[in-house]
Amino acid sequence: MGSPATAFSPACGTAPRGDRAFATEAVHAGREDLAAQGLHAVPLDFSTTYPSADARAEAARVDAFAATGARPAGPPVYARLDNPTTARFETALARLEGTESAVAFASGMAALTAVLLARSSAGLRHVVAVRPLYGCSDHLLTGGLLGTEVTWTDPAGIAAAIRPDTGLVMVETPANPTLAEVDVRAVAHSCGSVPLLVDSTFATPVLQRPAGDGARIVLHSATKYLGGHGDVLGGVVACDEEFAAQLRRIRFATGGVLHPMAGYLLLRGLATLPVRVRAASGSAAELARRLAVDPRVARVRYPGIGGAMVAFEVYGDPHDVIAGVRLIPPAVSLGSVDSLIQHPASISHRVVDEGDRRAAGVSDRLLRLSVGLEDVEDLWRDLAEALGDRTGGAGRLSARPGRPAAAGAHRTGPAAR
Repeated sequence: MGSPATAFSPACGTAPRGDRAFATEAVHAGREDLAAQGLHAVPLDFSTTYPSADARAEAARVDAFAATGARPAGPPVYARLDNPTTARFETALARLEGTESAVAFASGMAALTAVLLARSSAGLRHVVAVRPLYGCSDHLLTGGLLGTEVTWTDPAGIAAAIRPDTGLVMVETPANPTLAEVDVRAVAHSCGSVPLLVDSTFATPVLQRPAGDGARIVLHSATKYLGGHGDVLGGVVACDEEFAAQLRRIRFATGGVLHPMAGYLLLRGLATLPVRVRAASGSAAELARRLAVDPRVARVRYPGIGGAMVAFEVYGDPHDVIAGVRLIPPAVSLGSVDSLIQHPASISHRVVDEGDRRAAGVSDRLLRLSVGLEDVEDLWRDLAEALGDRTGGAGRLSARPGRPAAAGAHRTGPAAR
């Protein structure tokens, strides 16, 4: 697991700035200059270009960016190079993750693509990765679309899999969709000098900060919890400034920029991130406990660090559950204020080879539930009715709390094997 990041009070961990709690940083990071400007809300800059009558000065700034990838001093030259609103989001996310910098992209996959291109441009095309990953991440690596070669292994085999041309080690923890967890500190040690990328989308910096445990690169699909309302696409990489400079140059050349409106919404989402994650995690833990004692459920997976994601395998047909929910939308994505449920083998991980998918623990009976901010009793009622009457009346189970289930505990049965 990554470093604990539940600093909701001064007694709960170290604040990113050293003098502020995490929740305070979530509200104020990237906004400190507003009061001096006579502003309260973050300004939204839609400009695509920025006029300048001094062409010589502009040439010097363009040359400096091309050479170093550092943000130009003064106003941006062109929106593909930088945007003030998006830059605020990047500043805030870096502070929350405890890294020097962050670089935002149009989507999580655009962010991962930029990382792979940055490493490949240095002649380091080999990637060591641990399954499961998000299905499209798996597909991008396996398909070789960017000229990369991947070696799949388990955490214990990382050191042995590293080669002279290895440019990256990639893990996701908690993993999509099984919620398997990786000891980031141990994996970072196994990587040696090879950069470790941790996809921390499910955890967010509220629950873990992988950079504190040795990860050089932290990836988020910002579409999920960072935005938090299901209305914005984005991706972001938190890292040191040296690597951020490379990513900015790739973003400028390839055009995978984050739109300023998305940057605005993501910065706004960060302000409520600790509250949303804490509330949804409480409901998720309760639903995991109830599912763990339900006779219609074969196995429940819930991360040791907590969080708002629950994965469970059913004895019956998972497609019937998807068709049976009424309150919970059956849809891909996660991390929104409303709960979502989906069948990974049919959608999010359909692009992964069936054998690889099953070997990674993504069984055909697995369902992935993203728990939102609805009342937990309403969510349980919807799930209980969707699970149906398959065990002689089990569908009429009341919303009883059930016995507490340890994190990661599961019921065993034919569907779990």
